[in-house]
Amino acid sequence: MSELLNAIHAIVGDKGLITDERVAQRPNESWSKGSCPAKAVIRPASTEEVSKVLALCHEANQTIIPQAGMTGLADATKATEGDFVLSLERMRSIEQLDTQGATVLVQAGVVVEDLQNAAAEHDLLFAVDWGARGSAQVAGMLAANAGGNKVIRYGMARDQVLGLEVVLADGTVLTNLKETLKDNTGYDLKQLFVGSEGTLGIITRAVLRLWPSAPARQTALVGVESFDNALLLLNTLKQKLEGKLSAFEAMWNSFYSFMVNETGNHQKFIDDSLPYYILVESECVDDTRGKEQFIEVLGELLEQEVIVDAVIAESQQQSAALWAVRDDIEAMVQAFSPLIPYDISLPLRHMEAYTNEVKEALSEQFPESTCLTFGHLGDGNIHFCVGPVSDKKAIDTVVYKILEKYKGSVSAEHGIGLSKKPYIQLSRSEAELAVMRSIKAALDPKGILNPGKIIG
Repeated sequence: MSELLNAIHAIVGDKGLITDERVAQRPNESWSKGSCPAKAVIRPASTEEVSKVLALCHEANQTIIPQAGMTGLADATKATEGDFVLSLERMRSIEQLDTQGATVLVQAGVVVEDLQNAAAEHDLLFAVDWGARGSAQVAGMLAANAGGNKVIRYGMARDQVLGLEVVLADGTVLTNLKETLKDNTGYDLKQLFVGSEGTLGIITRAVLRLWPSAPARQTALVGVESFDNALLLLNTLKQKLEGKLSAFEAMWNSFYSFMVNETGNHQKFIDDSLPYYILVESECVDDTRGKEQFIEVLGELLEQEVIVDAVIAESQQQSAALWAVRDDIEAMVQAFSPLIPYDISLPLRHMEAYTNEVKEALSEQFPESTCLTFGHLGDGNIHFCVGPVSDKKAIDTVVYKILEKYKGSVSAEHGIGLSKKPYIQLSRSEAELAVMRSIKAALDPKGILNPGKIIG
């Protein structure tokens, strides 16, 4: 090994350093694909070890690529030859769970589902949730500012953060692990690092908000005949469910029909001839009252013909089956690879026109590809999945050029990474990008942290 790797080995030990064929066996791309070409994988066990490793790498001008659960979809953790990968997979301790204050202190390598389960044992909820919960880590969740299925009620990942511990490129440790909701003592530095994709520092520990568990959960799949009715449904549920609406997931006909007709994995809960299908969920404490209210509101909407059909889950198993239709992303990957996932946000008033224009343009220019549309309609975030793809750049141009006129964002929750870097200027002004570059230069003057991502 090189002198630098020997010095790192002295810090992290045998368990903390991989330099053999196991490096290439690790994934390196979106969908956990590819073979990692990095020179080494470093697996520190503490913030102190992270600090010492980064100090050495900073002195040696050695590039570091942070990798977490490898569930991201923007190639934000892609390494190249000569890089060192830094993984916090050995830092998986839930250090403190405060039931009175509803907070939890975790190391950043904790798997999101493990955090959710730990909270549930105390009748509490960690609210950020999405399909990759069983692999995704807190570090990646925060670095990407993940969203997921419950943003409509609980907000994004950054909205759960009370405090962070971060190691800067030169090994400096910033520790602000306060457990208070309110702290107006100067700049809110922690929010600089949430969503920074590991380009400004390495998040090693976090204090996160927990929420009261809502044991009574009502789930329904409904069909609507127009996008206007989907929006009317959304606003009606927000009002009449009195703040209990926790998910409002839309599936366009292309997506729903594929899932129930072509995968062989799912029951056809509702006829597949409707243009839009909405998975709605409410959470409350009182199961009886919550169910009555849920059924009453949906019944009124049926009478008013806002919705034309509905299936209400009668058990947790039925609820899981409904969610499985929405979450079966792997079926798309297998059917349409190579597949491009798009992560768009824009004002709801423009969404129907935008999606129609994109699908029409893709159909005309790329008739061999399929476009499946779904997403978190409740917070203005939709996903296109297009595949099989022969010319990614050309399809990107179609999707993003149309988006520009509607003043949307090229990334709602997945981040920028490498895949969306060429298009960030469509969502950010040159003045904003200049400030971002200044922040990067101040915190990582040698550019060793995740180089080339976002703006680098």
